[in-house]
Amino acid sequence: MKSRKRVVAVAMAVAAVVCVAAGAASAAGFVSRLNHLTFSGTVSLPGAILPQGTYTFELAPPSGGLDVVRVTTRDGQRVMFQGFTSVVARPAGLGQHELVTFGERAAGQPAPIEAWYPVGSSTGRRFIYR
Repeated sequence: MKSRKRVVAVAMAVAAVVCVAAGAASAAGFVSRLNHLTFSGTVSLPGAILPQGTYTFELAPPSGGLDVVRVTTRDGQRVMFQGFTSVVARPAGLGQHELVTFGERAAGQPAPIEAWYPVGSSTGRRFIYR
């Protein structure tokens, strides 16, 4: 009887270690793509105007689809933009410290953000303007 309790205890301990390891692996499998960007002037995204300030740009979690980008205020209290994007390669001449590119703007309009390139990534997310 004593050896049976010991076998059950060992089996439970192994199961707990396996569960913890599986949880750590699944958490490590998704690297959060999140950057805080500060703009010195007003900029725009499809259907949204971002006044001067700091914003959080992030890719949606895997269950939400990697094509979705969400932009919130720095404190995360207000969603400023959430929409589909397309993958785009980082331009050859764009430095690693340059995280956005801008499109052409009409006179008197804020500069449209064309694409966001997460820190350290060789690809970016192009915003879809219609």
